[in-house]
Amino acid sequence: MNLAAPARWIFLTLSAPKEGTWLRVRPTAATLGALGIVYGDIGTSPLYAFREAVKAASAGSAPTPEAVLGAVSLIAWSLILVVSLKYAVLILRADNHGEGGIMALLVLLRARRARPGTWRNSILILGLVGAALLYGDGAITPAISVLSALEGLRLDAPALAGGVLPITFAILVGLFLVQRRGTGFIGQIFGPIMLAWFIAIGLLGLRGIVLEPGIFTAFNPLHALAFLIHAPPLVALAVLGATFLAVTGGEAMYADMGHFGRVPIRLAWFSIVLPALVLNYFGQGALLLTDPQALENPFYRLGPTWFHYGLVALATLATIVASQAIISGAFSLTRQAIQLGFLPRMTVRHTASAQRGQIYVPVVNWTLAVATLGSVVAFGSSDNLAGAYGIAVSLLMAITTLLAALVAIQWGFNPVLVIAVNGFFLLIDLSYFAANSLKLLQGGWFPLLIAASVAFVMLTWRRGRLLSEKALANLRVSEKEFITNLLARPPARPEGTAAFLTSASVGIPLTLTHHLKHIYALHERVLLVELRTLEVPRVPEGQRAKVQDLASGLTRVVLHYGFMESPSAPEGLRRACGVDQLSCGNLSKISYYVGRATIVSNARSAGMWAWRERLYVFMQRNAELSGAYFRIPVAQVVEMGIEIEL
Repeated sequence: MNLAAPARWIFLTLSAPKEGTWLRVRPTAATLGALGIVYGDIGTSPLYAFREAVKAASAGSAPTPEAVLGAVSLIAWSLILVVSLKYAVLILRADNHGEGGIMALLVLLRARRARPGTWRNSILILGLVGAALLYGDGAITPAISVLSALEGLRLDAPALAGGVLPITFAILVGLFLVQRRGTGFIGQIFGPIMLAWFIAIGLLGLRGIVLEPGIFTAFNPLHALAFLIHAPPLVALAVLGATFLAVTGGEAMYADMGHFGRVPIRLAWFSIVLPALVLNYFGQGALLLTDPQALENPFYRLGPTWFHYGLVALATLATIVASQAIISGAFSLTRQAIQLGFLPRMTVRHTASAQRGQIYVPVVNWTLAVATLGSVVAFGSSDNLAGAYGIAVSLLMAITTLLAALVAIQWGFNPVLVIAVNGFFLLIDLSYFAANSLKLLQGGWFPLLIAASVAFVMLTWRRGRLLSEKALANLRVSEKEFITNLLARPPARPEGTAAFLTSASVGIPLTLTHHLKHIYALHERVLLVELRTLEVPRVPEGQRAKVQDLASGLTRVVLHYGFMESPSAPEGLRRACGVDQLSCGNLSKISYYVGRATIVSNARSAGMWAWRERLYVFMQRNAELSGAYFRIPVAQVVEMGIEIEL
């Protein structure tokens, strides 16, 4: 997003994170949209976070006033320090052309093309682990959110308690099924639903505070410190781990910055989300001070009996919004990783022709569905899922803090000041991670296992690509040598245009040399087309194509795309044909030559272990074909097999 545009106008999409139809609207509308996309996860945390914190503080007995005040104070100051100060004030400053998220930090640190053995490569590995942690979080968030909402049915209809699990399962199955049809119609009501939700939880909190206004003393951070100091160490760590549930979802502020911009995200947080959350947590605390028996479900106990069913319905809608935002975010992150070369090409479908980027990634959707539905069945309740939730996000927050500090130093900020400020926040993040580590055997292993698997796949794919590119570079002939041979022994030159896709900026693609070797004929116009992903979110249309004439009818065409865009060879060539009077002929009759590499694992290779090479070969063979990924019509694709030995 161009944040230099007039302040009264911004760009907004109301569908999926970082994607959708871009509309020119006033900042108030952007703030409403941010409520639905950015704050769905953290906004539904009151359903379970405070309950788990007080249960941990009470250690199985009735909650004491000290435990209640300590839990409320810890949550309030976590929201202030971690979300308000660290994310809203500081982290949002580290943007890549308006785009945020862990990938933006890697790009800013120039770690994408880091060579093995360098410190930037270590940063890259750390960043990819952080990105993988988002998938682990994404498998748990929909499950714990929807379960915690529907568990409110147990208050007034205990007979329905047995139906909570199957209803949750059915809702999530329906949510994953609808992804392939597009979610624009859902996205348009995200903001209003979440606005209604925040108003409702704020009013419920006020209702509880009226019962015991003395709860406001919890604003004194000494309550939090006193509780942590006097509680047994294991209890204190358990409370910290449960408290962290109140700030999970705060990382979405940075991940979705490119979608709305800093101002609307900050405005939504400080004017609506933070006040509503604080009021609700304080209201739950006030309720427990007057009625300790309400610990079973303090959130729903805040509401009058006649409102319980309506509140369950509203909470369920809010958790569906939170779940949809997580799923759409996983699609967007996957496309970024593919574009930046960290994952193999996958099918990315555009689900709305009238919208800029409504996408659906089948592999990610169904993998996430299996993980989420599996967690619902395996854990069975939000209480049990709370044991698995938080550990991945706490580690991600620590990684984000560290990378943001390196970016700040790279930008020229005073290193002493950066280390002092970010070191303070890193200490908080690591404290939360240490506390959540106690949950490892209670289910915390589950999101970490998912994250470790994804990170390993990313690192294996990147390493395999580096080795493949090195092998290809040794096989390519130079432009000068190729043209010299072409002039020395001219082949037949039938009419028409051929586009040979290449991944390199220099040298002749193997598809062209193989074609000439076996057929010894060459189209009168030959385009060497490279689709290059730049380290910016989007590339202006005027800078899309770069054309270089190589002589003898050969022309190198470089098509630039941002990592938030879907590359299209036909669309790019249509743009290139208007550059420097490049003649492309009839675009619908261009033959696109793409290579289908067969990777042969070499047991003697020093590049990777043999079993890891086999994993790379498996991914490479099952990656989406180049023609389909670059949106080339099937009738215009000519595939040529190439064998590469690592």
